[in-house]
Amino acid sequence: MSAERGEVWERLGPPAEQQGSVNDPRTSEEHGVKWNEKWIYLGEDGTSVGRVVLWNRYDLMGIFRIRPDGSAEAESLPES
Repeated sequence: MSAERGEVWERLGPPAEQQGSVNDPRTSEEHGVKWNEKWIYLGEDGTSVGRVVLWNRYDLMGIFRIRPDGSAEAESLPES
């Protein structure tokens, strides 16, 4: 994935929550991806997690749609 942070922000809007930061040296692994910053977007009900965007420093590592059962499906950045 090669999208830049501003492009993701523009297409998906601001996240409801953020974990970590671009300069956070700690990393986590989720959905098979190593990340240090996670943008969380709410689902249609306004309370559940609907999508996460994972970053490792400035590199987009993945965008994942979170299903109601908690499983995740990788997705592409929506076209503008």
